[in-house]
Amino acid sequence: MEGQYMASATSPLSRIILTASLVALSLFRVETVQAQQAAPLSRYVIQEFGTPPAIPQGPLSSDLQFAVKQAFIDSMTQSTWGRDQSLALRDIAASRDPRLVWIIADMMRFTSDRQLNIQLVSAASSLLGKGLSSGNAWSTMTDTLIAWDIPAPPGYLQAKRAIFTNNLPGWDRIFVEGDIDWRLVSWGGVRIDDRPYDRTDELCNCIPAADNPEVSSAQDATWLRDDDIVFGIEVNGEYRAYPRQIMEVREMVNDTLGGRQLGIPYCTLCGAAQAYFTDDVPAGVQRPVLRTSGLLIRSNKVMYDVNTYSVFDTFLGKAVTGPLAARGVQLKQASVVTTDWGTWKRAHPQTTVLVESLALGRNFDFRNGRDANGPIFPVGDVDPRLPVHEDVIGVVTASGTPVAFQRSKAFLALQQGAAIGYENVRLKLDAGGIKAVDVNGSDLGSHQAFWFAWSQFHPRTALWPQT
Repeated sequence: MEGQYMASATSPLSRIILTASLVALSLFRVETVQAQQAAPLSRYVIQEFGTPPAIPQGPLSSDLQFAVKQAFIDSMTQSTWGRDQSLALRDIAASRDPRLVWIIADMMRFTSDRQLNIQLVSAASSLLGKGLSSGNAWSTMTDTLIAWDIPAPPGYLQAKRAIFTNNLPGWDRIFVEGDIDWRLVSWGGVRIDDRPYDRTDELCNCIPAADNPEVSSAQDATWLRDDDIVFGIEVNGEYRAYPRQIMEVREMVNDTLGGRQLGIPYCTLCGAAQAYFTDDVPAGVQRPVLRTSGLLIRSNKVMYDVNTYSVFDTFLGKAVTGPLAARGVQLKQASVVTTDWGTWKRAHPQTTVLVESLALGRNFDFRNGRDANGPIFPVGDVDPRLPVHEDVIGVVTASGTPVAFQRSKAFLALQQGAAIGYENVRLKLDAGGIKAVDVNGSDLGSHQAFWFAWSQFHPRTALWPQT
């Protein structure tokens, strides 16, 4: 996703020269707290990440609260880092409270100053009891925190909000309480797309969504090659193709198809294009207009509604903060078929397709380039039943059970005439791709994704074929 525009933040900290020397510090006294062992971890996690340290329970001591405020909150709001902040970080490192590494990881994401990074890595290594290489410390640190399921420290959102909102504008209304695990939210390397609805012709320093995109007939789309990948959607007998090379640039489209309004996010990092009906919301709720926030959760883009700043779980379509979460907004999905343009247009010659200009002159292929060797952002532990980048067709059954079908094996079996099903779900070939329908042939809202992404957002997913 956001990694195509990756650059160091214009953080105040990046311009700070640290004081050259630090004074000696006696061991920091903390309140005696009962320590708890982490919840039982899988053999896979222990093998990959080691055994976690004991985790204190309860609030931070008043001295430690002051150190956190001085090192992380004051340093951001006052744009300063000096001797006092370094001493506060020493106090934090001596606390033996690994929960505080979450704040260190957040700060490291925006810090380009080499000496400060060295201090942060040293503090995190002490708290985790695990040596961290300065070269990839942020990623390793975050992966470890997620895999070990280290709890957030008390007051975490306040500290995280200070770090994020003082580095990049536009997130003030994003970082609020809600049904969201703020530990897992990281920066994707780009700014928020906060342009109003139907103003997507305006340039932005962001990943620019497209509202009401211009389309053409299949016959006029001579710029597309037959082997170009497209995401095909059908609603009420109307077909449209969304070329991957456009979606790699836009990552979000708000459209109307078959008389229905749709929000279509594409996460390049997850290999997942999804289509949500945005007109099926509670009475009195304005249609959500989806945008890219510039944030990630376990390498999946975080989308939000630009009208209310309500954050959505992109993979599940559920509003998790803001007014739309208060109204219980849960978006329903239409199926997205991943296929090639030649097969799609032969199967659906009446299809329309987004016009070439929406690609903004770019032609990315992140799947076979930037992301070819696996996730480039932290994901923590993974489900080892399939390789992380294995393609699956994911859908949720009528009983609420998520199920993933290994695409390569399902495609071959369907071509050979086999019947593939799970509970009420039946798979069918559609224009060179696969979609899920029920026993009556009705669409069940399936889509293709990388295994690591589907299994993280559906951790108890069933898998076909069983491994």
